[in-house]
Amino acid sequence: MNIIWVLIIFVIGLIMTVKGGDMFIEAAIWIAERTGISSGIIGATIISIATTLPEFFVSTVASNEGFSEMAVGNVIGSYICNIAFVMGICSLIKPIKIKSHFFGIKGIMMIAYLCIFFILSKGGLITYREGYFLIGLVVFFIIVNIIEHKKIDRKNKKVKRGLIKKKDILINLLKFILGGFLIIYGAHILVDSGVKIANFLRIPKQVISLTLLAIGTSLPELVTSLTAILKQRQNISLGNILGANILNMSIAMGASALVSQRGLIISKQTLVLDIPMAMIVALIFIISGICKEKIGRFTGLLLLSSYVVYLLIIF
Repeated sequence: MNIIWVLIIFVIGLIMTVKGGDMFIEAAIWIAERTGISSGIIGATIISIATTLPEFFVSTVASNEGFSEMAVGNVIGSYICNIAFVMGICSLIKPIKIKSHFFGIKGIMMIAYLCIFFILSKGGLITYREGYFLIGLVVFFIIVNIIEHKKIDRKNKKVKRGLIKKKDILINLLKFILGGFLIIYGAHILVDSGVKIANFLRIPKQVISLTLLAIGTSLPELVTSLTAILKQRQNISLGNILGANILNMSIAMGASALVSQRGLIISKQTLVLDIPMAMIVALIFIISGICKEKIGRFTGLLLLSSYVVYLLIIF
């Protein structure tokens, strides 16, 4: 009876996350259209921050409680999941065209941050000082977004600011806040209930963090990306994934190192399997996007297949 209630709560969390994602994207699109901010930047900043909060809280709480392997596994697992699972599914449903000239820059930045984390991790420990360094890397991401916005703003001067009504502002602000809340709280419910299910099945903690926690905390990215694709807003989907992974490797990992009493301990599996896997799917994703100017169904199938192989290896 207990496991049945956990499954019911899991489904409730899933419904909350899906509905929240729909409301959140609608509000974000409205903000982009009325303010003149590009949808790619909306995806890379506001949406990325909101959808990254589950990873941030799960990893920092796990690290603070002494579970470094879960903190690292959640972020690296989410990094892999965001690209291989989320982008794989989205591109299989509908090929994603690359319209932003900054895709390559942010893609290289995403890979570079992973490389930096790997270099810092080679000693088996991320120290407090290195944690501050990782958080500081987010400054470069902010600068790139500012430059991108200014460049797009110069090309597109036609902004419909005169059509904004107070009622529309209130409605979309409410959608934005409520949608974000439903996504985050729904993901929290999914993770909690998912961990209980995993414990019932006696699955190891590191496997839980790399699979169940990673997939659970990546559900906001999946929902927002799918919704954006269906609403013909591919730039939001791409910006969301790129931004989420960059923020995960900088802020989430940096903060996790700071709240840990001994620093962030890195396992051997993370160095020899998880990070290399993250690098492989990231290279497939970025190279395909730069060379073909789209993420096609073949690339999506390749990414999704890689994720299935990875899951089979760790299990």
